[in-house]
Amino acid sequence: MMLLATDLDGTFLGGSEEDRHCLYSLIREQEQIRLVFVTGRGVESVTALLNEGVIPHPEYIICDVGGTILHGNTLEPVTAVQMNIAAIWPGGDRVRESMKDIAGLRYQEVYQQHRCSFFYDASTDVNAVRAVATALSCDVVQSAGKYLDVLPKGVNKGATLKQLIQLIDYPADSILVAGDTMNDSTLYDAGYKGVVVGAAEPELLAYTAGKSHVMQANIAGAGGIIEAMQHFPEFCRYIAGTGK
Repeated sequence: MMLLATDLDGTFLGGSEEDRHCLYSLIREQEQIRLVFVTGRGVESVTALLNEGVIPHPEYIICDVGGTILHGNTLEPVTAVQMNIAAIWPGGDRVRESMKDIAGLRYQEVYQQHRCSFFYDASTDVNAVRAVATALSCDVVQSAGKYLDVLPKGVNKGATLKQLIQLIDYPADSILVAGDTMNDSTLYDAGYKGVVVGAAEPELLAYTAGKSHVMQANIAGAGGIIEAMQHFPEFCRYIAGTGK
């Protein structure tokens, strides 16, 4: 029994074509592996990706950096968790209006729920962003040196995943989380076994250094996830016979 909770870009979608094919085939063939996407993408972007039919279909989708959670098959909200998030979100229009005068901050014109996503650069006064967010009872998440998300206070990838795990009553020692940038950092705070895949953001490598439950893989993307499955005794049996 295994639950893989993975970021998409640079992680599940990253690495060589061979490694992606191996991992996706493994998940499709092994009924005991449950799949959860935990991504910064919005609902529409994830839906378009699934419609291509290349990647396995997840059982649950956590998108908007933790702001939205859906059932993978129906794309309906996981109501018990989603209601908690919606109740503390001040609204995208209010956040945008409050941030409009901060230099160097550009709104990302993509469909998003329960979060506001921006681009930022060296000219951006991130302290001012944080001050405004705090006044709105929100948190700020930065990643890859250019992405900045404003989320309801306490809402992030790790917190939403943890609520889901509690809801479905899944054993914590059978969970593997995977990511590659700082907006994945909260996944490792939840205490589940984790992998930072190869070619990850240096800040995430520094953040997870010394965490005994987190492996820092050498192989990028999907290959890093396979590498972690080989590393953790609980999961290595799922890749027996794959040649990996």
